[in-house]
Amino acid sequence: MRSTDEPAQGPADEHGSHPLLHDERVTAAGLLVETCAGFREAVEADLEARAVTGSAFEVMLRLARSPGHRLRMSELAAQSTLTNSGLTRLVDRLEAAALVAREPCPTDRRGFFAVLTPEGLDRVDQVLPSHLATVDRLLTSILDDDELATFLATLRKIRAVVRPGSDPEVAARVADGDPAEPLHLSAVDPGG
Repeated sequence: MRSTDEPAQGPADEHGSHPLLHDERVTAAGLLVETCAGFREAVEADLEARAVTGSAFEVMLRLARSPGHRLRMSELAAQSTLTNSGLTRLVDRLEAAALVAREPCPTDRRGFFAVLTPEGLDRVDQVLPSHLATVDRLLTSILDDDELATFLATLRKIRAVVRPGSDPEVAARVADGDPAEPLHLSAVDPGG
């Protein structure tokens, strides 16, 4: 594959299209966008049929998978697909529904933890089987074990570049005041 430093090769082809329109990088980016959009649409439709939004489930699932079912709001913001203000509004709604609680951070007077309540964990438990069936139907059942392992490692490698704060370890460092430095790709743990 060509690097971004290489000049475009030759003039337009016989149909008048520029060679860069057929570049594999354009194809890769387009396939990624289309796949993510289609996957998200299907997952959100399934979740909405269970009376939960995709964003709410994303936040509750992240909390359910975190130690103590809690994350600092800054960590949760770094790991979610929401803006800071969008996350605050969502946590307000989840708190009003008794699915999430806010607790002050003992080491940072301005910081708060978002904590999944027992009711929130019950809600995740209710929705998770259907969610996993959707994920299996759209993704994991069409990949063999080696393909899935490679796919996960590749996603982690890309995430380390495009959203380094989404990595839980990086998000924790940022919440502690350390700068979010992109990881070197050779240091990305395919199992993390």
